[in-house]
Amino acid sequence: MAKRKSIKLSDAVRKAIDDSGESRYAIAKATGIDESALAKFYNGHRGITTDTLDRLGDYLGLRIVMDRTPTQKGK
Repeated sequence: MAKRKSIKLSDAVRKAIDDSGESRYAIAKATGIDESALAKFYNGHRGITTDTLDRLGDYLGLRIVMDRTPTQKGK
């Protein structure tokens, strides 16, 4: 079975920002995220908090899909 190349979550969020058709300024204003913090994240100069990630995910309509089944501990 060929191994699937995984994409980093941060890269997926950056792509979702691009695919939204909205400017980073508009996204920052709509989500209450500091515009400079969003720009630094987008450009790879800084990470974002989980709260910020949650707000971006909600606004952009993102969801996480697992490619594998979780392992069961103790069996």
